[in-house]
Amino acid sequence: MVKISAVIITYNEEKRIKKCLESLVGIADEIVVVDSFSTDRTETICQQYDVHFIQQEFLGYIEQKNFALSKAKHDYIIALDGDEALSDQLKVSLQKLKTNWKHDGYYANRFNNYCGQWIKYSDWYPNKKMRFFKKDAGSWQGINPHDNFILDNPKSNSFLKGDILHWVLDDYSSHIKKTENFSTIAAQAYYDQGKRSSIWKIIYRPAWAFFKAYVLRLGFLDGLNGFIICVQTYNTVFYKYIKLYELQKRNPKA
Repeated sequence: MVKISAVIITYNEEKRIKKCLESLVGIADEIVVVDSFSTDRTETICQQYDVHFIQQEFLGYIEQKNFALSKAKHDYIIALDGDEALSDQLKVSLQKLKTNWKHDGYYANRFNNYCGQWIKYSDWYPNKKMRFFKKDAGSWQGINPHDNFILDNPKSNSFLKGDILHWVLDDYSSHIKKTENFSTIAAQAYYDQGKRSSIWKIIYRPAWAFFKAYVLRLGFLDGLNGFIICVQTYNTVFYKYIKLYELQKRNPKA
């Protein structure tokens, strides 16, 4: 039977971290929490469990997760955010996996709870995430704030039954703030990687993102919250390319 390290990054997760930690009891042989100096009760709650609690200034989503991964002592990893937890079905799948771990990495669907409603459509479900993997089989990559664990051997993967439960947002105001924040991070990351905006991208890409999520991926079936989510998907892409355009104007020779 393999031994598993659960690796979690947190910042001000006092409302959700207990669900996360409870779901790992009996599954993880070690729990590592890397916290970005939370100002709420996150640390106090973590200390109620058998947790290796590390404080680290936030380095960026990708960088923080790679740092956290480096602190795990076991070779098999469960990677979660502080607002996520394992469903009962996923815990059963992981118990079986501990005695028969064949692949470098395993995906599971993430099921998002938005303002009290479980979202079943749009880009939010099924929301496939690789969160179970061999420690040295890859690394966290992507463009901040969107991180993905990428395997060195992408063919060595499989899929687990059950969901990663994600309590993403409690209210609409928080969503608006997150849209503003994430679009700023993404614009800077795009700029640093040499990506550039244009009037065409500002017009086309947000519209396509909304149409894909709301129509093609049936976001309308989630009612009003589905519509709000898809509008904010539009806004995130729109703001990202507007902010990227601003960065270009400030540094025309870059």
